[in-house]
Amino acid sequence: MRISNNLILDNEGRTLILRGVNLGGDSKIPIDGDALGDHKVSFVGRPFPVEEAQDHFRRLKNAGMNFLRLIVTWEAIEHDGPGIYDEAYLAYLRKILQTAEKEGISIFIDPHQDVWSRWTGGDGAPSWTMEKLGMNLDNFDTCSAAVTKQRYNVNYSKPYAKMIWPSNYNRYATATMFSLFFAGLTYAPDLKIDGENVQDWLQNRYIAAFKHAQRRLKNLPAISGWGSMNEPHFGFIGHGDLSRSENPLIPAGPHPSPWQSICAASGYTQNIPVHGLFSGEKIVLRYETFNTQGVSLFKDGCSCPWKLAGVWQNENGAPRLLNEKHFSLYQGRAVNFADDFLKPFIVKYIDAIKQADERSLFFIEGLSHCTKEESHPSWNENDNPNAVNAFHWYDGFSLFTKSFRSWFNIDTDGHRLILGKKNIAEYFTKCLSQAINWTKKKMNNIPCLLGEFGLAFDINNKTGFKKGDYKLHEDALSMYYDAIDANLLHSTIWNYSASNTNEHGDCWNDEDLSIYSEGKERAQAGWKRPYPMATAGKLLSFNWNRKLKKFTLTFMPDTSIKAPTIIYLPAYIFCESVKVETTLKWEYNKEEQRLFVYNDDSAGEITVIVTV
Repeated sequence: MRISNNLILDNEGRTLILRGVNLGGDSKIPIDGDALGDHKVSFVGRPFPVEEAQDHFRRLKNAGMNFLRLIVTWEAIEHDGPGIYDEAYLAYLRKILQTAEKEGISIFIDPHQDVWSRWTGGDGAPSWTMEKLGMNLDNFDTCSAAVTKQRYNVNYSKPYAKMIWPSNYNRYATATMFSLFFAGLTYAPDLKIDGENVQDWLQNRYIAAFKHAQRRLKNLPAISGWGSMNEPHFGFIGHGDLSRSENPLIPAGPHPSPWQSICAASGYTQNIPVHGLFSGEKIVLRYETFNTQGVSLFKDGCSCPWKLAGVWQNENGAPRLLNEKHFSLYQGRAVNFADDFLKPFIVKYIDAIKQADERSLFFIEGLSHCTKEESHPSWNENDNPNAVNAFHWYDGFSLFTKSFRSWFNIDTDGHRLILGKKNIAEYFTKCLSQAINWTKKKMNNIPCLLGEFGLAFDINNKTGFKKGDYKLHEDALSMYYDAIDANLLHSTIWNYSASNTNEHGDCWNDEDLSIYSEGKERAQAGWKRPYPMATAGKLLSFNWNRKLKKFTLTFMPDTSIKAPTIIYLPAYIFCESVKVETTLKWEYNKEEQRLFVYNDDSAGEITVIVTV
């Protein structure tokens, strides 16, 4: 496949719609579980054993999902220490990708992380990235530098709070690691690891790990491209005043200011305001105490890097903030994180990876779950032409509340109620179109792929599990895909976890978004639907009316393309025969679940309507 303007084309020149899934949610953790005690782990078997790969790939291909985002964490490659690569894991990945090739599956590698690392409540970076800074891995939760599911019961004596893991972006460990990774040269210039500035050391280790993985996986036709980093974050960078909480990622829960998180990490007990989902920043529901035991995150002889950088100091046994605006400026002006720090890293990463393969597509991301234009790095004609804006979008209200009603939603950015299914559908479509418009305006109109979206299957108190009824899930997923189709978007849904069960979900932070569970597909009517896989001409629109079981495609044929337009028609819907309305010649292959439409010498706009 190749990029032409803002389109992704196949070798025949047909316009592709890439559709698939993230593989998978359980690839964030080692095969033996998510315990934080043993740092020598193995990810061999994630996303599934080699002997099961063919069955899983065939299932996905039969579902029309032949383009996959493969989750690979930095920890999976380099968990034992800097430069010590897990060759057994990379050999395992090579076998998995060879099986994908045999089944006609295309894959791009996603260097995945969430809130930096498993030790900071998510996944991604190896533990030694923090140990090199003198952090004591056993003290993250105790001093409130992070909140993890593994240690939640010990620290809070209650069940793990629903969707609390993103709050780690506002806690010390995650915010500090991202700040150092992207901007150590600027905001911690004197902090060095093994003779290198901390920023160079972290970025060079990260890039070297994935470049090594590429060398081990090179010449595999299944690989269509590489991501740069899943959901990067700015940490403390850009905060105007460290003494204030600014733009917390999640609306509910404790909202420490950066200064409070810095104090807590160095052993000073702090009272943190807690806000509700609908209370807003001005209303404090209660206060939560951070670091009740007064322990330090740092080992003896080590201290906070921001203390070294002159942000604060200890005076008479108490912390004193010296520079509340330390992270607010870059080169004498206001910070633009996406362009000042994120883009240079992405360019550096692409330059390293493309040395082995100039044809690779690169799937780049802006800030995580951020719908503002400035969250996207700029891209122009002088930047790599094989780039795709792989932005993410979730129905935020449904995701954080684990509930869904087709007639009720909340615009989490505009803070307004949305009532009525039609209005909510329009809101979903508008959210996606905004990202596309920003890409046209700021990113040289490169192609867009919705790299993540999805729905929790344990919504509404797990009523779907109890009754075996997934109609509500099907409605929600159908509304998401309707918005995707309306914007002619490429997409990979989150996610497909081979180990998913109703009891344990995706095996990570109590999430349960897998479309596959316990050997079965879930809510297939919501996501297994017709779409144009390859269009021999200019794609104008397509739509699937689930109620009427009617698929409509409109395109402008390119008569120079002799290969047919290919429409995926899932067999569980089109189980007997199809009715096709079009002026063009067509052929239906039930076994392949494909409708082939031939251009001939037709000119002008063409409509194809397919019904059962």
